[in-house]
Amino acid sequence: GTRAALWTGLNAQRGLVVLLFLFVLLTLSLIWSSGHRLDTRVFMLFNMRGYPKWLDRFMWLITQFGNMLTAFIAAFLLYILNDRRLAIVIIFGTLTLWLMVEMIKLLSKRDRPFHALEKSRVIGWQEKGDSFPSGHTTQIFFLMTLLIHHFQLGMMGTVALYAVAALVGFTRIYVGAHYPRDVVAGLVLGSVWGILATLLDSTGSQI
Repeated sequence: GTRAALWTGLNAQRGLVVLLFLFVLLTLSLIWSSGHRLDTRVFMLFNMRGYPKWLDRFMWLITQFGNMLTAFIAAFLLYILNDRRLAIVIIFGTLTLWLMVEMIKLLSKRDRPFHALEKSRVIGWQEKGDSFPSGHTTQIFFLMTLLIHHFQLGMMGTVALYAVAALVGFTRIYVGAHYPRDVVAGLVLGSVWGILATLLDSTGSQI
């Protein structure tokens, strides 16, 4: 029954197929030299400028919302509030998503911007590992997509949460950790994972 309900949900999510196709295209675009040049120009536009110190500190603070710790804190609060199934789905989704992101990074082998661009600004510390996709962006879009679907938020709530997620994605460019395509790929992959987690959550609640 669980497998049947999950399969029915997957068939109804045509947008999921579109997102997966878009992610594949973004991954393949890494071999496109013109795409890398455009990536670099956009990165330089938002990263290599003189910004006030207070804005640097604000952006560094906002970028921390993409940490796994944010998801674990959310899961802990939901567990206390007796929404234990959602808490478990968040933890399971976060851990499996982290494994997926790390696997893709190993396959893509894309260096971070500060390795290639001498004048790039790094706010905070130099992140370790490869660049594609952005793990912080992936994580925040996964969490926001799952919360929006689970609580069936209206237009205002949806826009607000996705605005926060988009800001976190932008900060990854601002602090010098990722190229724009890394962030867009994180947006797509995180949204896909959030939809899959929503299907898992809704399937379990029907049993």
